[in-house]
Amino acid sequence: MSQPTAPYTYPEQLPTLMRQQGYAVLSPRGVAEWSGASLDALHALDETWNTLPPDEYLKDGGRYRRRRHACFVVEGAAVRQAPHRAHWQPVEYNALHGGMQRWFAPVEPEVVAAPGWQALLRALAATSSELRGARPWFIEAHQFRIDTEGGIGRPTPEGAHRDGVDLVAVFLVGRQGIKGGETRVFQADGPAGQRFTLMEPWSLLLLDDERVIHESTPIQPEGLAGHRDTLVLTSRAGGFQGD
Repeated sequence: MSQPTAPYTYPEQLPTLMRQQGYAVLSPRGVAEWSGASLDALHALDETWNTLPPDEYLKDGGRYRRRRHACFVVEGAAVRQAPHRAHWQPVEYNALHGGMQRWFAPVEPEVVAAPGWQALLRALAATSSELRGARPWFIEAHQFRIDTEGGIGRPTPEGAHRDGVDLVAVFLVGRQGIKGGETRVFQADGPAGQRFTLMEPWSLLLLDDERVIHESTPIQPEGLAGHRDTLVLTSRAGGFQGD
């Protein structure tokens, strides 16, 4: 059965769609235009997903997730990396892992310094300011790999959720040898929703976290074990969660 295709929009329409429905989807070419980074600069990051260490905090007993984490403060074009810190969410937003100080391995320095990485941070901050007003943005970055070596991998083991931030940017970096991983976006205060599958490397789902909840369905292997790689950036006004 074919999977619903992602509802791509043009970068210039992104602010309008975010205001109208609380989410928007960009193609890889749209991401390059939105961020000012070439697709070559983005793909230069791809190999760094091969060295992610295991996530040691999964409370469902799984071993299917690898990740790295870093924090930044972005004001205008200025990007400053914050000292490495634990990732923390309240239980109201993450019933499975909320309330825990989760110290993930840091994003590698060469990744942080890469032009494509820096461009994505600036682009998310600029869009956040366009929608919420100019201010410093506290951005957390998560490199994820979900694999199917154990049979099933769960991109969102906490289920449909919000993250407790202003905006959430989910980039599909790549998927190999899997089926599933469908994205589902629902209005937080009503029944409306949409489902689709991000298939193209460096496509983007951008979410207004106050207005929508989201989840990704489990992945299963097609033949040999496979994996799904994503980069998740969240922007928040006023400070990092847990401050």
